[in-house]
Amino acid sequence: MPRPMKVVIIGAAGRDFHDFNVYFKGNRHFEVVAFTQAAGQNMRWRPEDIGSDGFKDRRYPRKLAGRRYPNGIPIWPEDMLEQCIQKYGADLAVMSYSDLSHKEMNELMIRCNTAGTAFTILSPCQTMIRSGKPTIAIVASRTGGGKSTLSRYVCKILEEVGLKVVPVRHPMPYGDLVKQKVQRFKTYRDLAKHKTSLEEREEYEPHIDNGRVIYAGVDYEAILKRAEKEADVIVWDGGNNDAPFYEPDLYITIVDPFRAGDELDYHPGATNVRLADVIVVNKVDTAPPENVKRCVEDVKKANPTAKIVMTASPLKIDKPELVEGKSVLVLEDGPTVTHGSQPGAAGYQAAKKYKVGTMVDPRPYVTSKELKEMFAHFTHIGNVLPTLGYGDQQIKDLEETIAKIPCDSVLFGTPIDLRRVMKIEKPIARVSYEIEEAGGENLKSILQGFMKEKCGK
Repeated sequence: MPRPMKVVIIGAAGRDFHDFNVYFKGNRHFEVVAFTQAAGQNMRWRPEDIGSDGFKDRRYPRKLAGRRYPNGIPIWPEDMLEQCIQKYGADLAVMSYSDLSHKEMNELMIRCNTAGTAFTILSPCQTMIRSGKPTIAIVASRTGGGKSTLSRYVCKILEEVGLKVVPVRHPMPYGDLVKQKVQRFKTYRDLAKHKTSLEEREEYEPHIDNGRVIYAGVDYEAILKRAEKEADVIVWDGGNNDAPFYEPDLYITIVDPFRAGDELDYHPGATNVRLADVIVVNKVDTAPPENVKRCVEDVKKANPTAKIVMTASPLKIDKPELVEGKSVLVLEDGPTVTHGSQPGAAGYQAAKKYKVGTMVDPRPYVTSKELKEMFAHFTHIGNVLPTLGYGDQQIKDLEETIAKIPCDSVLFGTPIDLRRVMKIEKPIARVSYEIEEAGGENLKSILQGFMKEKCGK
């Protein structure tokens, strides 16, 4: 029997682990010699962090990797991809994360080919797990398109007819991977128990507030077995613009007209557009009409059989008097304005809608190294402060930065109340937004047809 192909999985602590678990772990034709992880909002490294086998204190652990990997699997920074490939004599590099432009994908391929290895991408269909329960997937063409509000809208419609809905969220495992294998969130105490980051809380808290159990973690086969025990319907609540980990009976993709054209030019969002049963064009109330028109034309061309739904996301501020004519610091959801390539998100748009006096630029007041690096890396960010908070020190840095910035008030564009995790003494206003149908096919009617066919409701 020929030796197994040596594989490096190029990832970002999420899809990469899933692809390993369901495709490579038990496949004796392959030996995964390393993971790489992309630099970005959740990953920083210094030369002293690196040993002879990648990060000194971070590996994919033996307990998750299985018997074929008694020492676990080393993890390297993507910046050292070429060194990693050459050290292990890799035969194949597998691209395994999301929200990259096709140009960036091509550059990765060139780096791998130049380093002497082949380059490939698994199809989402090769890594989807089939559930015994009816399954709906909510995914996107780009990060920040509105998946979370759409997921909540879908869950609410299903629950109105008495179905028990269990959302399963795309992974965000930046801590102890063994402890994060299967995570179940029902109360705020569970958020503390699992030491969740701000990014995780922004996704989990709204479901908890609506009385739902939500699952996440690392091992999505084990997670599905647990979730199925208490669900009538599984809702895959996607992350970034990644494809679903579970095979959906109804595949819903949301596109964002504020980034018209990206629906066909980003990985794997363009695949999500082509695989969708339903395409939701969101934010039609605030996006330029010509952008909405282009999105509709693009998705019709790419997927002429998909049903197209138009939705609005009207923004409201609970205390508009703290914004109108005032000097305001806007706090935004981190991923949307970092790798989502947006200058601002809900807070930015709401501040303009409510006639803000000045959106304070936080950059002159930032002293923490990580926040400085974030602004240096993501140069497109406008006068907003992304909620970088993947650990206690980052949350402390964010808290100290907010305290330094002179302003009349702080506007939360995030879906959670940050005062639960940090002390903010300035006056606070909060943005709220929910999906509303605004034309095209009716999503509620589509879901009613799904429930009748799959659930007898």
